[in-house]
Amino acid sequence: MSDTGRQSLTDKASAALKPDSEKSTTEHFGDKLKGNADSAASTVQPQSEKSTSQRVGDAFSSNSNESQPSMTQKLKNAVGMGESNDRV
Repeated sequence: MSDTGRQSLTDKASAALKPDSEKSTTEHFGDKLKGNADSAASTVQPQSEKSTSQRVGDAFSSNSNESQPSMTQKLKNAVGMGESNDRV
């Protein structure tokens, strides 16, 4: 279960585990939109009001709003499933 206005851990995991190369344009757009909305909700919601599962999810999805990739994205990049910013 997720907090109000937040993406569930199941939704985050299913989006993260599917290789980007297998996603349609619509899926990419939806993932980006949902991720941005979840990140905004994470920023607005005080830590004291977050459920334990949401705090864990924020840690894995890097919802601290820093410009560093999340742990999930680092894993995808390591196994060749993520997008690479230095492709030519």
